[in-house]
Amino acid sequence: MGELDRQSTTPPAPACRCAVVGCGRLGPALAAALRDAGHDVDGPLGRDELPRAGAEVILLCVPDAEIRVAAAKLEPGPLVGHCSGSLGLEVLAGHEALAMHPLMTVTERGAVFAGAGCAVAGSTARALETARRLASSLGMRPFAVSDHDRAAYHAAASIASNFLVTLEAAAEQLAESAGAERDLLVPLVRATVENWAADGAERALTGPLVRGDEKTVERHRDAIEARAPELLDLFDALAEATRALAGRTVAA
Repeated sequence: MGELDRQSTTPPAPACRCAVVGCGRLGPALAAALRDAGHDVDGPLGRDELPRAGAEVILLCVPDAEIRVAAAKLEPGPLVGHCSGSLGLEVLAGHEALAMHPLMTVTERGAVFAGAGCAVAGSTARALETARRLASSLGMRPFAVSDHDRAAYHAAASIASNFLVTLEAAAEQLAESAGAERDLLVPLVRATVENWAADGAERALTGPLVRGDEKTVERHRDAIEARAPELLDLFDALAEATRALAGRTVAA
């Protein structure tokens, strides 16, 4: 490891007494990960449960619309944080506040946080440093996102994850109509994501629109209109966006 790497690495977080509020998907996953990392964790707690005395940090893993109400129930003293991607710190008014949003999908099976990014913010230097240290203790890469930028940041995350699943659902539907199972698409999807990760969007794009093969695109459209007309608007919008990206690729 070089001198620059040694200077830029965040030191390991000391054990922290944390409370996690929220029993949806994120709360249990985050509480388990923090406990595995050596922290003293109270929870996950239900929305109406109060953390035990002595918590240094209280993390609210409740729906965005409930964060302000949940924070207002807490006595000032501990650091209070939320795990929302789109909200700023104003919803934690009255507390020394932090935010840490794992840039990772969390399903019913849980999540692996190590290696993921974590969008952090803090109302004080201490709060921000605590968010960074907690994220680092889970193997995440903390990065600062200002209140002003959080909605755009979270929209990017939703497009990258949620919309990708929606697209794959459409692909799965069409593949099944042709007698092809979903698992046959998986290697293609994985290779595409790896190419995008390695090379960026413009170099990773392949297919008929890059080649200017509009006759093939028209055949695709006809097949969708016949078999899944409810997907036609989605196809048209994506084809137009892909044409624009292909134009950038050719120009490059």
